[in-house]
Amino acid sequence: MELEDFKKRLKEYKKEDIIITNHAEIQAFVRQIDLEEVRCNILNPEKLAYVKRQEPEQEKYDCYFAYSKLFAHRYILALNGKIIIVTIIKINRDWQRILERK
Repeated sequence: MELEDFKKRLKEYKKEDIIITNHAEIQAFVRQIDLEEVRCNILNPEKLAYVKRQEPEQEKYDCYFAYSKLFAHRYILALNGKIIIVTIIKINRDWQRILERK
């Protein structure tokens, strides 16, 4: 799926359509990530820099939201009528090199 298509798809959802798993909530707390910021990123995906569907999962996506060259958030999202946030990761290094390996 192309990046722009995925952004359009995310914009179709509302705030109440976002479900945060217990694991993601704990990871956000440990990594000091504001859950409201996560919701905002998903509903307004201007910072979305990369998305890839996880294989063999059909509706699970690996998403990178870029703040700068050295700082990004990575969310694993499952789309199933709602947006389920599976995990949240803060990246404090050159995240673009991580993507080059993929």
